[in-house]
Amino acid sequence: MLPKINGYEICRLIRSQGLDMPIIMLTAKGEESDVVLGLNLGADDYVTKPFSIKELLARADAFLRRKKQQQEITYRFADFELDTEAMMLTKNGREIQLSPKEFKLLEFFIQRPHRALTREEILNKVWGYDCCVELRTVDRFVTTLRNKIEADPHKSLFIHTIREVGYRFEPPAGDG
Repeated sequence: MLPKINGYEICRLIRSQGLDMPIIMLTAKGEESDVVLGLNLGADDYVTKPFSIKELLARADAFLRRKKQQQEITYRFADFELDTEAMMLTKNGREIQLSPKEFKLLEFFIQRPHRALTREEILNKVWGYDCCVELRTVDRFVTTLRNKIEADPHKSLFIHTIREVGYRFEPPAGDG
């Protein structure tokens, strides 16, 4: 029992905000009506007390496996197609050569359309937290990527610079 708000209400609020994180309800309420209510409100699983940690971890692993299988493997924007399984970018069927980092950078942008992404966030997610490169490295890679995907790299359609912050990926209207 949570103070001031119950788990059902938290689940309802999370889902009403359009958030898609996994929710496993851990509760002492084991009546069928409680389980059905939790699942209908958007919980992905419902585990009643007492439960074993091994069972909880197995349920979480199973959910994450299913979620990973559901993830999109091909992204389309304008005349481009990014195939994450083949690690290949094509434009109108013709392959555009990308380095592994350029590929990861473009994939990171595509998966987060319309969001302001800081250079530090990009660096941490694409290069890794333990990597020792400078923030300006992001700028250099964005410039190289723009040269490969933009008709005019100086008038960017897809990757927009946000002054003193970082970048934002804008797919064409209707693409995302």
